[in-house]
Amino acid sequence: MLLLLAGAPARAQELNCTVEVSLGPSVVITDQNIRADMQAKMQEFLNARKWTDQTYRRDGNQDERIKCRMFVVITGATSPAYQATMRLISTRPIYGTGYETNVISIVDKSFNFTYPPPNSLDFSPNSFVSNLSSLLGFYANLVIGLDRDTFGRLGGTPYYEQARIITSYSASQSSGETADDSWKDTGGSRSRYQLLNNLTDPQLQPFRAGLYAYYRQGMDVFIEKPDEARAAVLGALTGLQQVAVLRGTEPIFRYFFDAKSDEIANIFRTSQDANQKQQVVNMMTGIDATNAAKYQAILNR
Repeated sequence: MLLLLAGAPARAQELNCTVEVSLGPSVVITDQNIRADMQAKMQEFLNARKWTDQTYRRDGNQDERIKCRMFVVITGATSPAYQATMRLISTRPIYGTGYETNVISIVDKSFNFTYPPPNSLDFSPNSFVSNLSSLLGFYANLVIGLDRDTFGRLGGTPYYEQARIITSYSASQSSGETADDSWKDTGGSRSRYQLLNNLTDPQLQPFRAGLYAYYRQGMDVFIEKPDEARAAVLGALTGLQQVAVLRGTEPIFRYFFDAKSDEIANIFRTSQDANQKQQVVNMMTGIDATNAAKYQAILNR
């Protein structure tokens, strides 16, 4: 758990992110070292930089850094411009166990950048440096914000505010790099702009409040109080359902269900309450039809 201890030993950066850069099937890069260099520099950018003013301990067996995995697939290359897709999965430990759970699974289909960046791979919280810097900074703040939402109700707000600043200056940049519409409200339903709007829209606030209930009141007490934990998780999902029925096509729901559907099914599969099982199945198949078969399996035990 995150301990905000002033002067604590072995202070660490917030992220422990593994980055994997690969080439799409039709992509050829003449310089074979550039993919490995991209991968190493992106990982260093995320992990070596201090993103908050909080203390994350890394001492002996205790490592409070937020784990995440970033998979970048280059789909087009005309050096120095690269087109890519990216999947980002962040995880969180469950209190008192060795279990780690996926918090979110985000897909960005326009993860496009210049490499090497025209102004080096550096970052400013208040001004544009390069599109790659903005992309990495944006997702670093989203990962931290989502993690903080699981530990404190709406605890991620400051990091979404920083992501909003990055979005704003990246949308209006005039550095000569190819314009990236995903920073703008015209970028489509799966744009970064839309994802951030989901996380800051008051109407969708039950989603963020639900993260806290799901984790701190549910998963973190599951070992000691499984029935209470299931009730808390069900309450969190019920709150999510109330906004999903109105705004179910928003990207945040897809990214959440992609990360959580297996876990939700496993949580309730071992419940002894037949009515609770049926309630979960009815609710989840209604708001996440893509994973309906997983939820139906809850009734098989």
